[in-house]
This record gives sequence, structure tokens and C-alpha cells, in this order.
Amino acid sequence: MATNLSIDTNLLNEALLISGLNTKKDTVNQALLEFVQRRKQREITSLFGQLPQDTHYDYKKGRK
Repeated sequence: MATNLSIDTNLLNEALLISGLNTKKDTVNQALLEFVQRRKQREITSLFGQLPQDTHYDYKKGRK
């Protein structure tokens, strides 16, 4: 899907250098992928402390 965007060229060039990727397209796609992954990770961390604990789970047993 072709899309026209007005992107800060300085920021895009910096991202291109940092990423080590060869094209601006690859850089933008990588940045979008990392953005989505980061937001999904935030959603997961919101579950910490929300799930019921298994009081019968023995973590030491799994080490053997």
C-alpha cells in the first residue's frame, strides 16, 4: 500500500544510521514493528499482579 507521509528527514536519517538498515522503507517498517511490540509489552505488564496465584506451585521442583 503506497502512502505519502511527511516525515522529519533528520529523524529518519538518524534512524537509518542507528538501525544499520539499507533503505528508508525498511527503517520505517522496523520502527513501526518496534513501536507495536513495545505497546503490546505494556499491555502484558498491566496484567502483573492481576492473575490468581497457584498456591500449590513448587518452583524448586522444576529445577531438578
